[in-house]
Amino acid sequence: MIRAGTCSWTEKSLIRSGEFYPGVIKTAEDRLRHYAENFSTVEVDSTYYAIPSSSTSSLWAERTPQDFIFHVKAYGALTGHGVDPKTLPPEIASSLPLADRDKRYVYLKNAASLESIAGRFRESLSPLITARKMGVTVFQFPPWFHYSKANMERLADCKKLMHGLDIAVEFRHGSWLLPARVGEVLDFLRENGITFVAADEPQYGNMATIPFIPAVTTDMAYFRFHGRNGENWLRRGIETSLRYDYLYSDAELEEFVPPVMKAATTAATVFTMFNNCHGSSAVRNTISFRELLKRKNADAR
Repeated sequence: MIRAGTCSWTEKSLIRSGEFYPGVIKTAEDRLRHYAENFSTVEVDSTYYAIPSSSTSSLWAERTPQDFIFHVKAYGALTGHGVDPKTLPPEIASSLPLADRDKRYVYLKNAASLESIAGRFRESLSPLITARKMGVTVFQFPPWFHYSKANMERLADCKKLMHGLDIAVEFRHGSWLLPARVGEVLDFLRENGITFVAADEPQYGNMATIPFIPAVTTDMAYFRFHGRNGENWLRRGIETSLRYDYLYSDAELEEFVPPVMKAATTAATVFTMFNNCHGSSAVRNTISFRELLKRKNADAR
């Protein structure tokens, strides 16, 4: 089975565009219900910025059909990103040095703190788990997370932190997927039961981005389409969504059909998630791609 969805249903530029949500839809509840009427899966990226409350994820579960699947992006502290101290669990925030409590970002490396944060994160997702609507937690690592033996072990540690929940890993530095190394990395993911995220993004001919490699490392395949806005991808000081301001052409979408269908021959479920979430691009591309797959007689929804 192939499921197609987007990496946000609440992106402000999507709501402002008025192209997907009818004018009568004004509330968070109505937006999610409308989204779930049109798609069978979604990725929640807001969880990267803050751990949601269990009451919030409970509402997500209540407002979607029985077979709907949520994927969630791992909270930034778990992937080595800087996080706003105000978003940390109270017991972790109170343990910070006084000088760090008012900083814009803090970086946490203490194993006990990360275990505690992971526990809170897992607890926040419990309603989705109970409702059987939880897909994978996407660990998207920062661009400075380069290949090393130590960082390979960190991937296994992330799996342990989630206590049996499925995780997927997305690299953002090309050192992980060099031709001489990619086999080793993919084998490591297979051995540890970690799903590889096959990402499509702008290419610069250097290590700043990763190549599109449609590999399958578990019984789930996960594709993440970021768009190909090379002009904005590495720009700083712009609205984040502008990096993803890109609408794939039909010809570009056709490129993805063979690798996605091939992945479906080895994976029980393939997720194709469009992260070009500026305006209505992700929604439009998801609908178009699903139709392309159906024309090829793929089991796509």
